Amino acid sequence: MERCGWVGQDPIYEEYHDTEWGVPEYDSRALWEKLVLDGFQAGLSWITILKKRDAFREAFEGFDPERVARMGDADVERLLTNPGIVRHRGKIESTIRGARVFLELDDFSGMLWGYMDGAPLQNSFATLGDVPAQTPLSTKISKDLKKQGFNFCGPTIVYAWMQACGLVNDHLVSCHRHEPVRAMAR
Repeated sequence: MERCGWVGQDPIYEEYHDTEWGVPEYDSRALWEKLVLDGFQAGLSWITILKKRDAFREAFEGFDPERVARMGDADVERLLTNPGIVRHRGKIESTIRGARVFLELDDFSGMLWGYMDGAPLQNSFATLGDVPAQTPLSTKISKDLKKQGFNFCGPTIVYAWMQACGLVNDHLVSCHRHEPVRAMAR
């Protein structure tokens, strides 16, 4: 069974690649959680975040935006001592601020899928070298998210998030998941 080359031999990566990565996500809360986690990845490897994902979910109350939005300075200080997550003040504060922004939006999923006209972009890349780190669309979405008040969502982070959430299908054409993910498009 052939997978995208970034997966390697790590069972955690294999499971993530085979069941989640690239699958179109339409749930607003899940999209926000993945955006937050991609923001925490900045400067780190995705495997680091993936291994800490359960601890992040616990620390941020299941990524319930209403609960996260109520967090204050004492919560930030508590989270900075949590060894299960990435302890970065700016990213923690950004998550809390992002929850507040999220709650002000009518339909986070609809807003994001609107950039895609409701359907994932279907790419047909042959090699990892063909896959861009960012695109003009990820740059536009990044700028728009920042205007809304989100942070840690630059064009490269946004493109990685678009890949993870299935807004784009960047499974290589040789990957066993390319066609099944293509078939999941609404």
